[in-house]
Amino acid sequence: MLRFATPEDAEELLGIYEYYIRNTAITFEKEVPSIEDFKTRIEQTLRDYPYLVSVKDGDIVGYAYASRFHPRAAYDPSAEASIYVRHGLTGGGFGKELYVALEKILRMQHVETVTACIATPEIEDAYLDRNSVQYHQHMGFRMVGEFKRCAYKFDTWYNMVWMEKWLGDHEGAPEPLIPFQTIKNEAEKLL
Repeated sequence: MLRFATPEDAEELLGIYEYYIRNTAITFEKEVPSIEDFKTRIEQTLRDYPYLVSVKDGDIVGYAYASRFHPRAAYDPSAEASIYVRHGLTGGGFGKELYVALEKILRMQHVETVTACIATPEIEDAYLDRNSVQYHQHMGFRMVGEFKRCAYKFDTWYNMVWMEKWLGDHEGAPEPLIPFQTIKNEAEKLL
């Protein structure tokens, strides 16, 4: 079951994210944020973009959200997507369900391009493999660029790639971005 995240989900969502901070280079964040900080992140995201959670048997098993691709107004037709599934539950279809719903809502908001910023290793190790890139390719994203050795975590240099997926036709002037709160009730029907 999918639903929109609320600030009250912060502790459970942070529990999912904390694993990735402490044990992987999937995120380049090194310190676990406080619950209050994470709650603020959720609130800030929900002002303009969707923040979805996947729930199974009453527990949140994953989440996905969108954010501004870049603060300058000309970038409004683009958004960045992020997704995390509880460790040990990847491959169960939760991520796909989250991304499909996220993309439908972004289309409602007139987002034409969704991007993903993904950590990648030069050589796979215990902290990072290429599964996220392969997953995004499976979801229809294409590679658009790579920064070599731009991040350092766990005594290792890691790369970062940008991937994109076109949600719109990119013909003519785009419609103005519609803030998520404006379409939230209508978007809820898609879940």
